[in-house]
Amino acid sequence: MIPQPTVLIIDDEPAHRLMVRVVLGDAGFKVLEADNGPAGLATLRSKSVDVVLLDMRMPGMSGQEVLQRLHEEGNFPPVIMLTAFGNVGSAVEAMKIGAWDYLTKPTDNDELLAVVQKAAEHVRLTRENRDLKKQIGQMRETRIIGNSPAVRKVVELIEQVGPSEANVLILGESGTGKELVAQQLHEQSARARGPLVKVNCAALPENLLESELFGYVRGAFTGAAQDKPGRFQLAGGGTLFLDEIGELPLTLQAKILRALQERIVEPLGGVAPVNIDVRFIAATNRDLPTMIREGKFREDLYYRLNVLEIHIPPLRERIEDIPLLVDYLLEKLCRKNNRPVRSVSREFLAALSRHEWRGNVRELENILERSLILCRGDILDLRDLPDHLLAPGRPAVPSPGTAPFENPLEAAERNALEETLRKYAGHRERTAQALGISRRTLQYRLKKYGLTSR
Repeated sequence: MIPQPTVLIIDDEPAHRLMVRVVLGDAGFKVLEADNGPAGLATLRSKSVDVVLLDMRMPGMSGQEVLQRLHEEGNFPPVIMLTAFGNVGSAVEAMKIGAWDYLTKPTDNDELLAVVQKAAEHVRLTRENRDLKKQIGQMRETRIIGNSPAVRKVVELIEQVGPSEANVLILGESGTGKELVAQQLHEQSARARGPLVKVNCAALPENLLESELFGYVRGAFTGAAQDKPGRFQLAGGGTLFLDEIGELPLTLQAKILRALQERIVEPLGGVAPVNIDVRFIAATNRDLPTMIREGKFREDLYYRLNVLEIHIPPLRERIEDIPLLVDYLLEKLCRKNNRPVRSVSREFLAALSRHEWRGNVRELENILERSLILCRGDILDLRDLPDHLLAPGRPAVPSPGTAPFENPLEAAERNALEETLRKYAGHRERTAQALGISRRTLQYRLKKYGLTSR
């Protein structure tokens, strides 16, 4: 349940405090009151407050003095100054020392609600971002980003299995992070000081893969000018990670099985076996039991490798981890691309959460990098996403300065604004008077709907 935002109004006028309490209370805010500056400061020190409405002119301690005191103490919530029309200059000066915004008295109810909601939303996003960074900081030890039950289970298995010498088989779709799990298993083992040697069994043709794994001696074949140790030997005292093990040809499967059973390898062209001291971790996105039934994978090798099994869930089964992943990946991608750190809109996150992610975390990282490069502002939003991530039936992505209509009421409000603007030839002051709103509220609505006037 989302906590109720709290607003503190510091104002010596009881009638104005009552009006604020009614307007904001009806909108779901909890409203606290103080009738002078010292009382307001005491409330801020003793209670959790999201937004402050602060009157500029009060007997005793003025609003500007209260703001100055908050500025000196630091770490205060957004402060919205309340000032008479003729004293706007003082409010602008107050913004230079940390005020969030200002409103003129008498306050327009719609304008009051809009500004307070915006400030409260800023506070909510800031807290969410801080909480995400805290969670990510706690997860950096494992580098497995996520807080879903499925990810917690993987992390627990790594902690249990890592210190052992048992062979491990990591299962998961492409892009789920199998290599990261292998890295963490190695780092939590007694072999962490030794090397972690990685072999992608799908990346090399069979003739090269054999020499890479087992090495060769001088003269073993044309071009073998000197002895070369294989990956089994290079991983001595450490861990050998055989990625995409399901792509191994049957002939090599038999040789790897012997290495696992007897702890020896025979370099190509060699006459004497070489002892090896390695821990084996393998990974695949293939269905090995089915391959065994089809005669494409050795059953005895499968059971040798699969002493312990870790299954990594696909991203579509842990959608709740997307905000954490986005925060972590975006920070990394900003460093990589030499861009200032960006944030993302709620609509952007919602679109990511609706996608199927057949490419898993790797696909998510690619989408984020593309969006970051194309982003023209400080926030990644829907217009930065590729078309295939926009759900069917979604309204067209708005152009800059506009907002999508979320309900018929907003559409009606926009139409009323357009018609009144046309009627008064784009004259803002006359349009505001005809609609019964302040000019500043009109400006806010025009910006919201991407409308212009002369």
